[in-house]
Amino acid sequence: MRSTLSYLKWPLIVTVAGIALAGLLGWQYSGTMGGMLSFLFIAAVLAVLEISLSFDNAIVNANKLQQMTPVWQRRFLTWGILIAVFGMRVLFPLLIVVIAAQIGPIAAIKLAATQPERYAELIGDAHLPIAAFGGAFLMLVALNYFFDQSKEVDWIGGLERQLRKAGSIRGMEVGFVLICILFFVWLLPVRDEPTFMFAAIWGIVTYLAVDALGAVLDRWGAPGKGGAAQAGLGGFLYLEVLDASFSFDGVIGAFALTQNLFLIAIGLGIGAMYVRSMTVMLVERGTLAEFRYLEHGAFWSILILSIIMFGQTMWHIPEAITGLLGASFIAMAFVSSILWNRANMNAGGELPEGRVNKHGQYEE
Repeated sequence: MRSTLSYLKWPLIVTVAGIALAGLLGWQYSGTMGGMLSFLFIAAVLAVLEISLSFDNAIVNANKLQQMTPVWQRRFLTWGILIAVFGMRVLFPLLIVVIAAQIGPIAAIKLAATQPERYAELIGDAHLPIAAFGGAFLMLVALNYFFDQSKEVDWIGGLERQLRKAGSIRGMEVGFVLICILFFVWLLPVRDEPTFMFAAIWGIVTYLAVDALGAVLDRWGAPGKGGAAQAGLGGFLYLEVLDASFSFDGVIGAFALTQNLFLIAIGLGIGAMYVRSMTVMLVERGTLAEFRYLEHGAFWSILILSIIMFGQTMWHIPEAITGLLGASFIAMAFVSSILWNRANMNAGGELPEGRVNKHGQYEE
């Protein structure tokens, strides 16, 4: 089995390169040692922000990757990280400005380099539809897990059992999200209602489209039909959209620390590499099977994040609160898993014979 340090090889290399680039960037912008140190500090804070907001993403990714073929696992962990770092941390903010300001990509890059305050203002103006879209998508991701009637392990027993029973009603998760959308539309100022509603509905449509596409490709890739690659493609697309939804909060929140697009890309890119390594370690070591409630904590964290994203359309909610809430649920699930393991170990210090279900959880 690989050592823990071996998983950190590439993240550490990217960290050294990223910190060097951040320092160089700070020197070019300020020409002072203080300015350089300020850029180094912000890059480090952004990396920590990305890790804290995306740990639950790593757990969910690991569970999905366990169901994919090794070929598509490698493709996600190579192509996927490039899309995550360069697509969401660089191209996505640029695309927002291109659409909002109706300018070309080159002009958007020049705007980011020469007028960072104006660039950040355009990003901030797009926060409402981004939060509505991401909140609706992530809420469906979480509810689909809790409403799954084939789910056989519960962490918060009474509540999760009730949610699973509610899943027997067809389309219940979509109805729940629509009720939440209507509630926030009622709270929002009239001028923001159409934008919020439109973006949130597109979040639902995107989730349903990706879910349907994955089901079609999985059926196409069933044994004997020669479509294993297509089945892997369905999971790949699902993970990319999921990663994009997780990234919204971090990208928008980063502009509260700095308006420099290039510094944001460096800081969040460093963090994304650590998230990737955590995902690989969870898959290769089978950690999800050893800690039966860890995934529950991740999905509760996702549900909380979706509600926070809706709330951010009206109030400023510090990213530190989002990260701490998510980390708290995962930490509590981790501790609960350890306590369950200790309570169920036999005299030889081993768990009783069982199986690992489709969620990567151990069952007796």
